[in-house]
Amino acid sequence: MHKDFSFSLVPEVILDRHPEYIELYKKAWDIASDHVLDTPGLPVEHHMDEGVAPDRNWIWDTCFMVHYCKYSPGFFPGIQSLDNFYLPLHDKVKSSCLIQHPDNPPLFAWVEYDYYRFTGDASRIHRNLVEKRYLQRHYDFVENGKLGDRCPSSFLMNTLQKCECGYFWSGIASGMDNTPRGNDTYTNLFWVDALAQQALSALYIARMAALIGESSIEAEYLEKYEEKKNTLNKYYFDERDGSYYDIHAATHDVCRILTPASFWPLMAEAASKDQAAKQLKTILDPELLGGEVPAPSVARNSVYFEPDGRYWRGGVWMPTSYMTAKAIEKYGYLDEAADFADKTVKRMSDVYRTYSPATIWEAYAPSLMRPSSSKHAGTVARPDFCGWSALGPISLLIENVIGVYGVDAVTKTVKYHHRKIGRHGVKRLKFGPVTCDIIGDDSSVTVTTDTAITFIADGKAYECKAGTSRIELC
Repeated sequence: MHKDFSFSLVPEVILDRHPEYIELYKKAWDIASDHVLDTPGLPVEHHMDEGVAPDRNWIWDTCFMVHYCKYSPGFFPGIQSLDNFYLPLHDKVKSSCLIQHPDNPPLFAWVEYDYYRFTGDASRIHRNLVEKRYLQRHYDFVENGKLGDRCPSSFLMNTLQKCECGYFWSGIASGMDNTPRGNDTYTNLFWVDALAQQALSALYIARMAALIGESSIEAEYLEKYEEKKNTLNKYYFDERDGSYYDIHAATHDVCRILTPASFWPLMAEAASKDQAAKQLKTILDPELLGGEVPAPSVARNSVYFEPDGRYWRGGVWMPTSYMTAKAIEKYGYLDEAADFADKTVKRMSDVYRTYSPATIWEAYAPSLMRPSSSKHAGTVARPDFCGWSALGPISLLIENVIGVYGVDAVTKTVKYHHRKIGRHGVKRLKFGPVTCDIIGDDSSVTVTTDTAITFIADGKAYECKAGTSRIELC
């Protein structure tokens, strides 16, 4: 544990039926606090380290870490750590750490927007969109990259390249290292996640532009978003299976290797309600991406599936699990998202209590009570990985298991999905100017807040004044 860390700096979580989840929640914050570092020579020296290598930075690891650092932004410098990519990549600022994959998933706009809505801290939006245009410049960086390009802030060549209806990419750069998608070649496949993530970027750039009245930026990026959304639905959705897939570059036929990457179009809000309903079935089917621990990194009925995980040949990873939960949540599948999250946290908790050493792992085996094996036989994924694996015990627990899933500091609004799971809730939840406690039971929820908020429980809005309000739900 970091010498300056205290559990009083993070929300207190209540879940009487599962004290083991609370133990894991605290362990996640404990490990994550050790990744708050001061590294000389970085553009922003006080930063979050992802836990892989001290002289490297990973884009998508850092982006996903922001999604739990937001619960204690004063201590955990998640959002500030993004500047260790913006400045070297786009302002050519020297850095003591290399960016491992400049063509990692382009998630900056989603993360910046989510952080702003949660904290109400608008200090970065004008800089990112108007002064420095970091978000548009990174969008263009992805659009204009060529195979084999080298970035001065990295020693690796670019593998992401835009083509007429998609993007070439690679397993390593996409973050799904040894995935069977593409079979380790760069030019035979258009990757569904690359296209959907660029659509997601365009969508959130437009939304942030709208917030600050930059109508021309909003219009420009909404047009880009619609173009990518239309391409996703024209080429990448397979009616037979009811799923989004990668497509073969030569023929545009779908490549029927099902992975959680198929949920990125839902995260980008590109799917129709009917398409989302069909895609949802894949995460509920125990022969596909469902089961006791959902979202294995390749479908269970695939010839490439490994019961021990073998990294991205079945391993369960918190970034793709968190994204999948948020994707189906966007389409109103709150019960399904809650069940998905509960199964995920349960497996992490069970492994913590039964496997030695007792810690949080980089990835989990999909069919065995243990961490995932790594890419090499006889080895396991990294331990103490918080890192992005804290997303399960922190963010999925608060947002989907407990149900406080929609916090907006700008409008002072909280969305809550009530579940009959006994006494549950969160104390010291801080967002913008608000600090509140939300404690539910099987029939009601009690909200204690220092600032008036709008509390939306199962779609019904309640105006809660400063003080304590009890809301009967059943």
